[in-house]
Amino acid sequence: MDQLRIRGGRPLNGRIPISGAKNAALPLLAASLLSPHPLVLDNVPALADIESMLALLAHLGGTAERVPPATPATVGTLAIGASYRLCAGALTSSEAPYDLVRKMRASVLVLGPLLARTGRARVSLPGGCAIGNRPVDLHVKALTALGAEVTLDGGYIEARVPAGRTRLTGARVVFPIVSVGATENAMMAAALADGRSELVNAAREPEIVDLATCLNAMGARVSGAGGDTIVIEGVSDLRPARHRVIPDRIETGTFAIAAALTGGRVELVGARGELIEAVTDALRQAGVTVEDHSDTLLIAAPPDGLNGVDVMTEPYPGFPTDLQAQFMVLMAVAQGAAMVTETIFENRFMHVPELARMGANINVHHASALVRGVPGLTGAPVMATDLRASVSLVLAGLVASGETTVNRVYHLDRGYECLVEKLTAVGADITRVGGSGGAGMGEVAA
Repeated sequence: MDQLRIRGGRPLNGRIPISGAKNAALPLLAASLLSPHPLVLDNVPALADIESMLALLAHLGGTAERVPPATPATVGTLAIGASYRLCAGALTSSEAPYDLVRKMRASVLVLGPLLARTGRARVSLPGGCAIGNRPVDLHVKALTALGAEVTLDGGYIEARVPAGRTRLTGARVVFPIVSVGATENAMMAAALADGRSELVNAAREPEIVDLATCLNAMGARVSGAGGDTIVIEGVSDLRPARHRVIPDRIETGTFAIAAALTGGRVELVGARGELIEAVTDALRQAGVTVEDHSDTLLIAAPPDGLNGVDVMTEPYPGFPTDLQAQFMVLMAVAQGAAMVTETIFENRFMHVPELARMGANINVHHASALVRGVPGLTGAPVMATDLRASVSLVLAGLVASGETTVNRVYHLDRGYECLVEKLTAVGADITRVGGSGGAGMGEVAA
């Protein structure tokens, strides 16, 4: 199993290209199942999760062909992103089996499109990061409201349009709690339903807006995305379309924190500052210079050290849970103390013991972590437990004295395109090497 070896203490300086958003690309790939006509997606990141979704689409009968990008994304010698021509003209299966779904939680997003397109779907309960309970009951509730008959049997979600009908029925769906995935599944299913659907207490994430934009380009009628109520007027069919995936706001925040952490100055090329305003606000409170120049975000570390800042994770537009671990590393070397509170996932402090091995002073009490800043961290062998925890350990290694070895880097392959290459290009001393890596948690926890 590969490892990352990092020799810390080098400030990051230069330009980093921001890749397309993984969490936007995955539902967009699933949306290709809604139509027999081609959908071309630009700016798709090269990630393990993307490959897993493409494999699932192929199993269902879809095709994916690499095509020349509409606008090549290149910074220096590093080219990122890819363009795919997706076509689900002749679906051969409506079942997403366990062997394909277990690697990635987002696989459940094929449930809504399959059901809407074929009238039935059988999808294995998904895997994903081991960061807490993320039930599928909200997905089931939404599809049931749209008229589907849904059962859970033998580890599979089985859904079908009732006998005597060929399509789902538009309905008012009220989510008891905000769920990005359930909102996406309901949007896609409702796009081909008979009549009008209304999603209340819908997720407001930029990835939801991106999905709505793509669906509308395909001929769907979706309005209100980005607010808490989304309205979908069902249509009978869709058309060919081309769509560019939005930049990854989590990657943007991760590299912004890396620049501030190491005392560097970095331009994040292709970033959109309006997607991470809660993060940039927190960085500015910590003393970091943040300048938004249209499609470039300039991050510069403060000359007199970082300040402790309290943050609480919340659904968008609040501080994202996917940047909590990275921000905790920043606070670990800031002046004073900071309180980091996690409200989204109940088990997302698994990086804390590993950071403690590197000298961080962090005390966890229920959903909050009190972080007292220390003068510096020390390199150590550490073990990643999930995607965002793994990148937080990379960030810690960048600022730590000595050498840090990060094991289980397969987590990183799921969510960060060209991570080593991007960091190396701005001055980091980081290499990927083969190693034993220790016993993994299994692919279901990847």
